[in-house]
Amino acid sequence: MSREEAGTDTEKAHFMPPIPYWRLSSFYLFYFALLGSTAPFLALYFDHLGFPPARIGELVAIPMLMRCIAPNLWGWLGDRSGQRLLIVRLGALSTLATFSLIFFGKSYAWLALVMALHAFFWHAVLPQFEVITLAHLHGQTARYSQVRLWGSIGFILTVVGLGRLFEWLSLDIYPVALVTIMAGIVAASLWVPNAQPVEQGEREGAGGFLRQLRAPGVIAFYVCVALMQLSHGPYYTFLTLHLEHLGYSRGAIGLLWALGVVAEVLIFMAMSRIFARFSVQQVLLVSFLLAALRWLLLGNLASEPGVLVFAQVLHAATFGCFHAASIAFVQASFGARQQGQGQALYAALSGTGGALGALYSGYSWKLLGPTFTFGMASAAALAAAVIIATRLKSTRTRR
Repeated sequence: MSREEAGTDTEKAHFMPPIPYWRLSSFYLFYFALLGSTAPFLALYFDHLGFPPARIGELVAIPMLMRCIAPNLWGWLGDRSGQRLLIVRLGALSTLATFSLIFFGKSYAWLALVMALHAFFWHAVLPQFEVITLAHLHGQTARYSQVRLWGSIGFILTVVGLGRLFEWLSLDIYPVALVTIMAGIVAASLWVPNAQPVEQGEREGAGGFLRQLRAPGVIAFYVCVALMQLSHGPYYTFLTLHLEHLGYSRGAIGLLWALGVVAEVLIFMAMSRIFARFSVQQVLLVSFLLAALRWLLLGNLASEPGVLVFAQVLHAATFGCFHAASIAFVQASFGARQQGQGQALYAALSGTGGALGALYSGYSWKLLGPTFTFGMASAAALAAAVIIATRLKSTRTRR
């Protein structure tokens, strides 16, 4: 890691406290390791329990639906109380406790309850932690990716490790793996120091959350967030089952998931340089266009290994660039007292889109097939690209 990356730049050291890089990074490592254990394998586990595609889509959609509600509630509470780190710690502990209920039953109703309860607390955590991280970065938004990339590393380690594990052992061990990772999130949250965002420049006195939300391009951005996550619905819900049906082994599928996140890590490492040359709007536009291409490839040509590898590499744009640009846009659009609500709305609209994507893909997968289901995803991403190109103003990040 360079001196600049480690936060010891001589020019800034005189007036900025050091960034707790490894403490922040450890939390992202465990948090996204949990995502790496659910996104590729949750639907596979429900399939292992004998549920049909429609029920699988519904169970996967429940946590995403909770993401529509929980972040806004916790975001409002975090902004009002200022106790964001306490919310993170309690949310992590409650996630572990409520998910542990899965050991007491496997019926559809019981699993639906477990999915709803643990997601209500899990989705309280990340938006508040994003505000804490950005506060530690002292406005250097472009450096966010250097911390966040450890989340991607956690995702990679999990998908590869669990992919191999499930080739050797039954999927019955899956809940144990999730509980272990959740315990890691709790431990990491206790290691993180607190920080509060500071009002800066033009955002100071800019009015309340609703007034800032009505600023030009902000609502259009949030609509596009929902569309992007809707387009990811078939990917997160059925990609593993899709590739298994095409003859890929679980170990190979885990590696393919990991490949996408390796590409994501590499793009995170380059985001500072990308933001130095391109605006947030330009980065978002390219992300949506490449998402539209990616879903077409997965829906039509996933049986071709070379095409599948290329489609997974595009995860660098469809998640990496998109997420980094979205975080930068939210921070630039809201003042310090509204940061929690701005990040929470980002999470909530992501959950809304993701839930709709999981639901429609669950109902269309068996009836209309992968080609149509991924085609709808491509259309959603393309619609978002049009909105970004016509409605969003050019925004630059701070370095």
